[in-house]
Amino acid sequence: MQLKGLLSRLFGGGYGKSQPDVSPNRHCSEFEVNNWAISDFVIRKLFPIVGFKPFPLNEQMLILAAILRLRPTHIFEWGTNIGKSARIFHEVCKEFGINAEIHSIDLPDDMEHVEHPKERRGYLVRGITGVTLHQGDGLDTSLRILSRCGAADVSPLFFIDGDHSYESVRRELEGVIDRVPAANVLLHDTFYQSVESGYNIGPYKAIEDVLGKRTHSFRILSQNIGLPGMTLLWQPRSKRA
Repeated sequence: MQLKGLLSRLFGGGYGKSQPDVSPNRHCSEFEVNNWAISDFVIRKLFPIVGFKPFPLNEQMLILAAILRLRPTHIFEWGTNIGKSARIFHEVCKEFGINAEIHSIDLPDDMEHVEHPKERRGYLVRGITGVTLHQGDGLDTSLRILSRCGAADVSPLFFIDGDHSYESVRRELEGVIDRVPAANVLLHDTFYQSVESGYNIGPYKAIEDVLGKRTHSFRILSQNIGLPGMTLLWQPRSKRA
């Protein structure tokens, strides 16, 4: 069955005639978006481009919800790979009129890593206006770019999706929180399935330990019903929330 036909059956015969309202209730204290509307956008626009790996549909919905609610001026991510997450950020910002600079960072070409895409790095976003590809350490590169902005109303969103070891995620999350107190943070691969399971629980434990030793204003939203898992740390008092 053609994708459009399937969507028509899922969402009714009027699919595609009008877009539902996705405006979040930003006047409310709790995080709320229109789940039906963002489901529509994920299936209609994002799924044909990025599929569902490494980001299942529920995780794509969380990314979309975070951008709509928080309306970042800058998005910094590391772990570019072929550019799926950067493309998601771009498509959401373009569709909903969010003027955010997107900076995606990956390892230098001469470094070896099991997930290093080499010549395929960022091919889904190459040449797209508003998306800039960088190579280097994700945290250091992001902070260096941010330091040049100098604007008082900068509202950054960080996406931590590089080396998923406990040590790396802890260093990166601590660096963001300590250096950019107003930031909101998305983290990938945060599913927890007990130490005995053999899964990498490093990102989950890093979040737990970093937040546990600090007084903070973060609220936590997670899509962690199975692998790989995604967590949003958001601050209700953010200027744009």
